[in-house]
Amino acid sequence: MNRTTVQRKRVLTQATSVGTSYKPGYLKQLWLDINKEKLLYCMLIPGLLFFVFFKYLPMLGVVIAFQDYQPFAGILKSHWVGLQHFQRFFTNPDFWKLFRNTLVLAVYNLLFFFPLPIILALMLNEVRKEFFKRFVQTIIYIPHFISWVVVAGLTYTLFTTEGGIVNEALAYMGGDKINFLLSKDWFRSMITSQVIWKETGWGTIIFLAALSGVDQQLYEAARMDGANRWHQLWHITLPAIQTTIVLLLILRLGSFLDTGFEQIFLMLNSGNREVAEVFDTYVYTSGLVNAQFSYSTAVGLFKSLVSLILVVSANAMAKKYGEEGVY
Repeated sequence: MNRTTVQRKRVLTQATSVGTSYKPGYLKQLWLDINKEKLLYCMLIPGLLFFVFFKYLPMLGVVIAFQDYQPFAGILKSHWVGLQHFQRFFTNPDFWKLFRNTLVLAVYNLLFFFPLPIILALMLNEVRKEFFKRFVQTIIYIPHFISWVVVAGLTYTLFTTEGGIVNEALAYMGGDKINFLLSKDWFRSMITSQVIWKETGWGTIIFLAALSGVDQQLYEAARMDGANRWHQLWHITLPAIQTTIVLLLILRLGSFLDTGFEQIFLMLNSGNREVAEVFDTYVYTSGLVNAQFSYSTAVGLFKSLVSLILVVSANAMAKKYGEEGVY
């Protein structure tokens, strides 16, 4: 028996004598942790299956963006064309129009919609009557559950020149009727207004949850120091939800170019097409209507890559300035 073996046995004997047990391996410890909280992990299964089958597995289909895909030949037998579809898209005269329209609507949503749930949550947080607060929350949540088809129908009913309430009110006050539905000048404002009306209330949920976790002793200490409601809001409330705001902003940039196909498609017509045609509707027209599957996939992949770059850049910027970021 060599010296090394003797030393190993001595260490093992000392560890056993003081009641020290060796830790199990990583996989064994992981299994023990999962088994301990097996019910919680079982609750994750439906969500994981949803992402696997409807998010990750469909990503394999992006390979047809580099092929001349033929449905009867399939992915394996279709010819590879490299970046041909991307070159075609970037040299298409409609590219800059699509990019401009999508970008403008995305900026409108970011500037006018994103801050509103924060402002509304801060206002609701200041309400002391619990019944009134719950009533307002219920009212502003309801539009979220209304489909875009119904929202578009309401918009047509309100703004049509043939008996619409808005135009009838303009005519009653001595003004001229405005064809909002066919106007290029009013399209973007109407789309943004629809998003604000439908989603602002629902967007307050996360911010209200973050505000509920703020330590109330901070407000008591601030009041004792003479701070008014504005000072408390600026120095306590906003810093408390700052991380949440940054996190949601980063996630919002991930869908920055997703202007909402259903909403745009329902409001799109021959009068406003010049400003209403965006990447989402173009992919639908190219892919499903004209059966250009590879070309439309290339357009969608380009949009996804832009969103990925925005998320990574925003996350790096957030970490640079001391925020946690998404990852």
